[in-house]
This record gives sequence, C-alpha cells and structure tokens, in this order.
Amino acid sequence: MTNIVLAAQAAQGGGMSMIIMMVAIFAIMYFFMIKPQQKKQKEIQKFQNELTEGTQVVTGGGIYGTVKSIDLAKNTVDVKIARDVVITVDKGSVFRDTSSTPAQK
Repeated sequence: MTNIVLAAQAAQGGGMSMIIMMVAIFAIMYFFMIKPQQKKQKEIQKFQNELTEGTQVVTGGGIYGTVKSIDLAKNTVDVKIARDVVITVDKGSVFRDTSSTPAQK
C-alpha cells in the first residue's frame, strides 16, 4: 500500500518539474532568439523611416546603390545603382549598406 502512495507522489512531482523545465526552455528561447530579432526589426524599421536622399543602401535582392528619391505616397524608393541607371524598389526592401559603416570592435 505504501508503495502505491509513494509512486503517486513521485508522479505528481515529476509533472511539476516538467512544467518548470518547459518554462525555462521558453524563457531561454525568448531572451536568446525572439527578443534580439525584434530589436533588429525595430532598427531596420527606424532606418527605413529615416531614409534620405544620398544614403547608401542595399536592397533585399542584394543590389547596392544610393537613394535618389523617395515617394512616400507609393512607399517606393528610387535607387541609383550605376551611372544613368535608376531602379524603383519598395521601401520595405531597402536596408542599410553595411560596407559604408565603420567596423565595430
């Protein structure tokens, strides 16, 4: 009879430790994966909102160029990629040109 009671208590304790473990795994995932990604997305959004003419950018397709003009009504950006070559891209596909920023230590 005591064996049955001890087995029931062990089963209950095991369930609680499983819940604690799941919460710990979720917390680790949040702080190491989700939160940094949200921070990066906010930085990209801030950069896109502060775009000005003459800013060096790279598009989502990997095309490097310089912002020639911005059309807020259509949410597009004209990017000069070569002499006399200007392409129009969606503002959401324009990212910072990392080659023009100084290296961080």
